Amino acid sequence: MSNSTNSARQRISGLLDEQSFMETGALVTARNTDFDLSQSETPSDGVITGYGLIDGNLVYVYSQDASVLGGTIGEMHSKKITAIYKMAMKMGAPVIGLIDCGGMRLQESVDALDAFGGIYAAQAAASGVIPQICAVFGNCGGGLSVVPAMSDFAFVEQGQGRVFVNSPNAIKGNHVSKCDTASAEYQAGNNGCIDGIGTTEEILSAIRELVCILPGNNAEGGREEECTDDLNRVCENLSGCREDTRLALTHISDNNLFVETKKDFARNMVTGFIQLNGRTIGAVANATAVYGENGEKAETFDHVLTARGCNKAAEFISFCDAFDIPVLSLTNVEGFAATECSERNLAKAMARMTAAFAGATVPKVNIIVGTAYGSAYVMMNSKSIGADFVYAWEGSKIGMMDAGLAAKIMYDGAPADVIAEKKKAYGELQSSAEAAARRGQVDLMIAPDDTRKFAVAAFEMLYTKGTGEPARKHVAK
Repeated sequence: MSNSTNSARQRISGLLDEQSFMETGALVTARNTDFDLSQSETPSDGVITGYGLIDGNLVYVYSQDASVLGGTIGEMHSKKITAIYKMAMKMGAPVIGLIDCGGMRLQESVDALDAFGGIYAAQAAASGVIPQICAVFGNCGGGLSVVPAMSDFAFVEQGQGRVFVNSPNAIKGNHVSKCDTASAEYQAGNNGCIDGIGTTEEILSAIRELVCILPGNNAEGGREEECTDDLNRVCENLSGCREDTRLALTHISDNNLFVETKKDFARNMVTGFIQLNGRTIGAVANATAVYGENGEKAETFDHVLTARGCNKAAEFISFCDAFDIPVLSLTNVEGFAATECSERNLAKAMARMTAAFAGATVPKVNIIVGTAYGSAYVMMNSKSIGADFVYAWEGSKIGMMDAGLAAKIMYDGAPADVIAEKKKAYGELQSSAEAAARRGQVDLMIAPDDTRKFAVAAFEMLYTKGTGEPARKHVAK
């Protein structure tokens, strides 16, 4: 058995619980005989398929074998993958694809084209029904790049993994030495499909972690486990995490578990999963900084919504809504990105995010942790578009805009002392969280350190939230 075959099986072994893998279709080989294909050995037709367990959770797996015709996809290769999808749909369990593929099998021509279509159709049918996860360990180019894009979560091995529609050298004005657009780093930071990059071991570990926090299908009603953390635990100095909300989410989650998604893409918008009282919660948060391991600021961002950030949030919220995962948002935003590029894309992206928040029927809680200004705040899961609970940290600000700027606009040309007076008045009357609370747009002002216990209590109250109008036969009088 070749090293590539070993790699394909070793990835499965490294992913699943020990001795839990049961292979299916092991004796399948290519049917096509054109162009001397019958002279080639095609064991398992280049893809190992089966099912097994991850921490006791049933999953279905396919792992492409690059030692067999480069791992190319032909008729039987595709049928094995689609068969796995059909089994997973029947059983209500995730599908995990381990990609290492040379693309379409040229010897099979139109059969190979039909094979690609079969995989696309299987993914589309499974979307929103079972979680789909894939990881790229070798080549994933051309039409195959749709597979990680159609998956809910995707990873790329940092050394050998390559994802591309067109190879870097085929792009006009580019060369791989100038910009390797197929590299894991480039794809993770730019295409919006990649959740993480790393070594094979790191990726397999990340997939296991993800499977253990997600429901197996859309009929489970979310995911719950026993909670071993104090529900009333005080999160000391949480206000210091206002800028890097990744840290805030980590602190409030059960046992400090935070599984971030799309972590290298649109880093000013944070998405991922936490647990509150054992229940999986989807988190969406604005971020204005990223802190390094030593507490230093590694990156800073403006207090604005961006097109990439809105698209990232919209896709994540839609996934949560499809799988009955409640949504928590942490809001700290003042406006919109102001660039020529943003003007081309931002309005549509904002519409997607706003519609995702407003349309989601799962429990929704918003916590304002900093400033919440203008329509950017309204879009971030405000009560106006359907949040069930809205809390605000003490000292947070909510309003149309910064009080000083509002005073200058309203009293243009007035003396400085008048501007200062009106700034103070506007801040008290129109730009404070207390003012919003008096109008019913904020349910409660809370101390940052008490965020965990209030979030837990809110989602516990919303546990039996229904959708639509209640069923009734008549109106009682």
